[in-house]
Amino acid sequence: MTVPTVVLALLAALCNAAASVLQRRAAAQDEERAGAAHTVVGSLLRLVRDRYWLGGAALLAVTAVLQSAALAVGSLSVVQPLMATELLFTLAVGSAVFHRRPDRRTWLAFAALAVGLALFLGAAAPSPGRDTAVPGRWGWAGLALFGAMAGFTAVGRLVRGAPRAALFGSASAVGFGGTAGLMKEVTGRLPQGAGAVLTQWPPYATAGLGLLSFLLLQSALRAGTLAASQPTLTLGDALTSVALGWALFGEQIALGVRVLPELTGAALMGLGSIGLAGAPSVHGAWDTAPPVRAGPAPGRRGRKREGG
Repeated sequence: MTVPTVVLALLAALCNAAASVLQRRAAAQDEERAGAAHTVVGSLLRLVRDRYWLGGAALLAVTAVLQSAALAVGSLSVVQPLMATELLFTLAVGSAVFHRRPDRRTWLAFAALAVGLALFLGAAAPSPGRDTAVPGRWGWAGLALFGAMAGFTAVGRLVRGAPRAALFGSASAVGFGGTAGLMKEVTGRLPQGAGAVLTQWPPYATAGLGLLSFLLLQSALRAGTLAASQPTLTLGDALTSVALGWALFGEQIALGVRVLPELTGAALMGLGSIGLAGAPSVHGAWDTAPPVRAGPAPGRRGRKREGG
């Protein structure tokens, strides 16, 4: 775990958190305007003209660049879990953007999730592994990824509110974890030359899966609060990446005496998840658009009533 890897991953986490906050604000404003009468396509057509949504989209692009740079100098199992810090970044940036603070229980739950994941990975100390995947394994990995995404999405359509946001966030997380694995594959093939890489399938699979994950993210941000979607998005992304690092790139985690801190980290993540389930912010309105203050209409201030 080198300093450039850590710095790039943390910057990517900050940008990703800020992107989620800005796009959540845009989605909340659009929800207030459109109400129940809206379609996915119609919502996107409106959102692409929203400055908050466009700012979030730009930050997502910056995140992709920073994440690619981190993956070029570090392992998948280190880079992706470091991005769990976006949980805390989300609350900090969200407090500034929405002009409201999440409740104390949400802060504690998010902290437990982030610290638990950091402890687990610090003890596991994933090995670097291969630069590219073991030949023949991407096909099976792709089936598993799309099966999980389809399952989360199908169940998410059956529920509303926070559960739907969490399930769509999980589907998006699996997709973004797969996109990170594909980015690692692309960077691993770059020594062959950019021209050669562009004639192969990984760059186009990366773009396709990234776009699908992005659309699922928009559905998650519209379905419910950040407190419901962001933990599943962040942790699901990290755990999917660890699984792909092991299955495709031969990245191994340490066992033996390190099992105890690994289990402690897993327990903290469990406690954070349980605490978050009952937190007011999950079902509340801390991350809705700040209300617009109503004031007297221009030119009418101080006007006397007729006949007064």
